[in-house]
Amino acid sequence: MFKKNKAKKKKSTSRIDTLIGRHTHIKGDISFSGGLRVDGSIEGNINATGDDTAVLTLSDHGSIDGEIRVPNVIINGQVNGNVFVSNHVELAPKARINGNLYYRLLEMAMGSEVNGQLIRAQEEDTDILQLEHEVFEDGAQFHLEQKAES
Repeated sequence: MFKKNKAKKKKSTSRIDTLIGRHTHIKGDISFSGGLRVDGSIEGNINATGDDTAVLTLSDHGSIDGEIRVPNVIINGQVNGNVFVSNHVELAPKARINGNLYYRLLEMAMGSEVNGQLIRAQEEDTDILQLEHEVFEDGAQFHLEQKAES
């Protein structure tokens, strides 16, 4: 008789399909889908492929030297590079980002650091994961441009 509009439950983003252990060090780019947890260190770029439910989790023991392009991320470790996130960013108390953070939704705990610029996507149709970051010579300006579709 009466219909209640209930909010749809979001799919769980705590699923871990791949684990990079604490004493593991990887050099090279990584593409993943589903859930990726990093307790070790990575020197290279990380890209999520597939749908927008992929999540990268960086523990307080983990570190990443490279660019990150994912829909969802939980950071509690060290990142040296730009981070592009199309959905949700969670920065835990031990999170340290040395680079710019491009985001749509940001959750930041007390104690976390971003040593760079926080750049929020204003438009829903902007695909953050396709943005390019270019630093000019004077160091005071930056320029964003859309990647060409391949």
